[in-house]
Amino acid sequence: MKFVCSRPLLACLFAMLSFMACRREETPVPSDALTLNETASLYTTSGGDAAIAVSWYELQLKLIRETSGFTPPVAARAIAYTGVTLHEAVVWGMRGMPTLKGQLNGLNYLPTPERGKSYNWSVAANSALAAITRDMFPNASAANQELITQLEINNLEVLSDSCNQEEVIRSVNFGRQVAGGIYQWSVSDGGKDGYLNTFPADYVPPVGPGLWVPTPPLFQRAMLPYWGNNRPFIKPRSSDTVWIKHPAYSTDTASTFYKASFLVYNTVNTLTPEQNLIARYWADGGGTFTPPGHLIAITAQLAEEQHLSLFAAAKVLTQVGIGLNDAGILCWKYKYKYNLLRPVTYIRAQIDSTWLPLIGTPPFPSYTSGHATFTSAAGNILAANFGSSFSFTDKQKVPEGFSPRSFSNFQSMIQEASVSRVYGGIHYQFDSEAGQTTGKDIATRVLSLQY
Repeated sequence: MKFVCSRPLLACLFAMLSFMACRREETPVPSDALTLNETASLYTTSGGDAAIAVSWYELQLKLIRETSGFTPPVAARAIAYTGVTLHEAVVWGMRGMPTLKGQLNGLNYLPTPERGKSYNWSVAANSALAAITRDMFPNASAANQELITQLEINNLEVLSDSCNQEEVIRSVNFGRQVAGGIYQWSVSDGGKDGYLNTFPADYVPPVGPGLWVPTPPLFQRAMLPYWGNNRPFIKPRSSDTVWIKHPAYSTDTASTFYKASFLVYNTVNTLTPEQNLIARYWADGGGTFTPPGHLIAITAQLAEEQHLSLFAAAKVLTQVGIGLNDAGILCWKYKYKYNLLRPVTYIRAQIDSTWLPLIGTPPFPSYTSGHATFTSAAGNILAANFGSSFSFTDKQKVPEGFSPRSFSNFQSMIQEASVSRVYGGIHYQFDSEAGQTTGKDIATRVLSLQY
């Protein structure tokens, strides 16, 4: 029987949510768990649109900006686990939508719904996203922790306007169980406490010609030097150990390396107003939502603008999240494999001792470009979902004083974000080209899974 949810019911649910938010336990295996072949037709589907999911991503973008330690790779990790949690909270509500259990690296157990019971998948998604957000941002401020609780309550109140009491409680519990299972999977990936140890004191960078050294003006230690050892979501291929080569380091003015460095120097010194704008638009440095945050924000924006269903939104948000996480791991693996010096170091030593880039140089090696890798992975995944000729307008930097920026297709976004780092003076062109290549390869692997 359906009925309008009473305030006592909501109060009971909110009390349950508050109690459960304080607990983190192993997820029990349901006694009547379904097999993969027992399809979603066994359940009553209550779908809904992407708005509930988007609300959580919007809050996470605020948390990335305001929570200590959320550098680009750490942010990408949180975004990825959020996407998988969303996917697995709603997967049983859509016929033919396969679970990622068994497809992702090390994800071997997840709870399944009770046979023959009805679920509200938007409610399940809401509670799952609330739980995983708490897990991914354990060091968020008290005020932001309260925002997590309040968003969960606000969304539940909207979703429970007309509902079956048992169905809502069952859906809340299922969402929590899914988040618990994803969190338990996450703790063994090597990145769980990355936000606590951004600049590990035990890392000693190699020394030699052409190798990275801390850069002006802050001269910070190396950031996340061990991140490339983390477990990726997509099982790695043997080819990942065949490293992409950059031009050989040389101070000879006729060498490829010198010419690449001089290109950066000359480009920054002769920037057009549009190139200057591009460099600043894509900077996404400290205190912002980071490059991965920018890309998932675009994804969430498109999901809302294109009126995607909850299930379609879950698919694309999950794919982009996985791509961002694995892009961060593989890019950082290359960075600390090569330990290549930044343009500012080379240019000041070999070309102009007073030169500085347009934007601040991040505290880690140059090769390959994180921006290019992140954007290529996300952009190619978005193109597969929306079309290679899909035009769109990125509105995500308007709060920072930028005008909306339009693109005729995702490839033009990839190219612009990649070259922005050359315009900014912090990457060589070959850094960006290699990043685009590895990002595209990551996207291909992400898209090869069944969603």
